[in-house]
Amino acid sequence: MRDEYVIEVEGLKKIYKVNQRDKTGMGAAIKSLVKRNYKMVEAVSGVNLKLKKGEIRGLIGPNGAGKSTTIKILSGVLHPSEGKVNVLGFTPWLQREQLVKKIGVVFGQKSQLWWDLPAIDAFHLNKMIYDIPEDTYKNNIDYFIGLLNIESVVNKPVRQLSLGERMKCEFVCALLHEPPLVILDEPTIGLDIISKEVIRTFIKNINKDKDISFVITTHDLSDIEDLCENITVINNGKVTFDDSLDNLKTYFSEKKVIDLKFGKKIDQEELVGYNVIAFNGISASIEICSNSNGLRDEIYKLWGILPVIDIDIHNIPIEEVIKEIYKKSEI
Repeated sequence: MRDEYVIEVEGLKKIYKVNQRDKTGMGAAIKSLVKRNYKMVEAVSGVNLKLKKGEIRGLIGPNGAGKSTTIKILSGVLHPSEGKVNVLGFTPWLQREQLVKKIGVVFGQKSQLWWDLPAIDAFHLNKMIYDIPEDTYKNNIDYFIGLLNIESVVNKPVRQLSLGERMKCEFVCALLHEPPLVILDEPTIGLDIISKEVIRTFIKNINKDKDISFVITTHDLSDIEDLCENITVINNGKVTFDDSLDNLKTYFSEKKVIDLKFGKKIDQEELVGYNVIAFNGISASIEICSNSNGLRDEIYKLWGILPVIDIDIHNIPIEEVIKEIYKKSEI
């Protein structure tokens, strides 16, 4: 059952017609009311994507990469210019009413809650909107409230809640009707470390207990490392990486970071010729690009010329890998 695809996207394109002015000022503004110059902007270009049932997929990329446009098309908010999209057996923009009953959405910067009412009222409203049976509603409310530990939260006006408490309630709103697919857009933005950990644990538990599939867009790479087995990187509207997180970490396997500790303080000039990424006199981190034999030679060389007492070798951080992917896709 887990091999069933809940999202299938092929050749997705979205082109916007954007008004642009070459000049500023009142004259240019008045002129633009009479005659406008338009530019065609390709926000998404040939995106292919598949999501298996029960999978948590990370969708990442820099600002303006096309992530939000892709999500809006998947949820039926936007019509694509070209391409085929199948979400839970529906074509989103043609069968949006049927689709929205089967998906949940959480936007980190847009609330489903009513500011002056307690969250429990929003839950009850969703019960009526989605026509959730009474028994199912009660069971899910008890399950989610217990899992998120928000018994003392749901009866307070939303305006009195902290950001972390509000986000927990947002998740309950999105999941009450038991959707098989949930789209999360920056779900941990602005949260403190403890709240982020609670949200991540909640997502993992829901994924395991109810086999719900998730698509997560985020700029917090800790979300990706903690939650996702597979990620899709989008930049300039195109998919530049679509594979497992493990393969991402070895994407630049020839690059290594060597952490060195010294028995006495040294000058940074002694590391001239190396790509030093951190240095404080008694320790240093350097990045090298080499195969296994070259790595061994570099270690022997460093040990011979410096007072090294400890050494650690690891792959470059995931943040650096993703930066390199972004750079390559912009060439």
